[in-house]
Amino acid sequence: MNVLLADKLASSTIKQLEALGCQVTSNPELTAETLPGAIAGFDVLVVRSTKVSAATIGAGASLSLIIRAGAGVNTIDLDAASQRGIHVTNCPGKNTEAVAELAIGLLIAADRRIPQAGADMQKQLWKKSEYGKARGLKGRTLGVIGMGNIGKAVIARAKGLEMNVLAWSRSLTPGAAEAMGITCAASPLEVAAKADAVTLHVAYSKTATHHLVNAEFLAAMKKGAVLVNTARGEVVDTAALKSAIREKGLRVGLDVFENEPKGGADAFADAELAQLAICTPHVGASTDQASEAIADETVRIVKSYMETGLPLNVVNVRIKPATTHGMVVRHYNRVGVLAVVLDALKAQGINVEEMQNTIFEGGTAATCSLRLDKAPPAAAVIQLVANPDIIQVSTH
Repeated sequence: MNVLLADKLASSTIKQLEALGCQVTSNPELTAETLPGAIAGFDVLVVRSTKVSAATIGAGASLSLIIRAGAGVNTIDLDAASQRGIHVTNCPGKNTEAVAELAIGLLIAADRRIPQAGADMQKQLWKKSEYGKARGLKGRTLGVIGMGNIGKAVIARAKGLEMNVLAWSRSLTPGAAEAMGITCAASPLEVAAKADAVTLHVAYSKTATHHLVNAEFLAAMKKGAVLVNTARGEVVDTAALKSAIREKGLRVGLDVFENEPKGGADAFADAELAQLAICTPHVGASTDQASEAIADETVRIVKSYMETGLPLNVVNVRIKPATTHGMVVRHYNRVGVLAVVLDALKAQGINVEEMQNTIFEGGTAATCSLRLDKAPPAAAVIQLVANPDIIQVSTH
């Protein structure tokens, strides 16, 4: 199996994949524009931040598996991959602690203005009276928007700082919040209005979370409150944020940005924002611990795919079949039996949406479960049962 690593991953990734028998090519200099010309001949593509476009997927005649060495898959054209029958997988939860640690770091840095104080010290400026102006975090209310693995990890760390937590997500209920020792908010705006600091941990969606933090949200925040974003840049309306920083004295920590550079080293165009906020270059998931965990998960996905044809953590396979008809065939474990079944269904214009064949101990008999797009006629079932290699046929 030929594997292309289109981003820089932990050095152990190559060694572990080669130990599985894979032919591995590492080319971390590839970009969204050059990847289509490099994908030919590869069965598996592993990316971290490099965008996988429809052009890349169309050029990958051998491509059958795309692995996002991280959690989000918004940089991969899922529709194009699904249309070509290409599995798209990710490595969820492997960078949870790293992102949570940076979120807390940005929270503290914003409250105490650590980067600004350090920069002035480098200029030989001693501004103790200025940088002594900090509210402190103990007993303050941290608003957490998004209650996935990272949001929950941030809450655990915030409790260590003795902060109160007010959280919102579409799935959070008051009962679940009470069990966690936190308070459930009815809406993001309630979080904005009541929290002393807000940290964002929602996935990005053009319809659900694009500019979730907009002018209305920012207007609801307290003067001098802290806002931290380690989720996705597009969750925050940048223009509205700049205005709120100037008008309300918000203290802001950002690791992600709208239209941020995609490469590992590039120019950052928004110098104005960099002056207004504490900024880091999308490094939330970038720790040695996270890199090794993602490397191990990437190898585990490839190993499963090689051994079973089914990779782990697939994000673009239909969870529930659209069909309501099923058929179970108990049969003798002999060559050609399933071909007879499939030919009979084909003759009736029936499509098999899912199929699983299980062999019983001893290897004599098996049972095959099929999900169909329509009910097989009784005559076809009777014809199948007449076959001496078929024990029983049931439909539902």
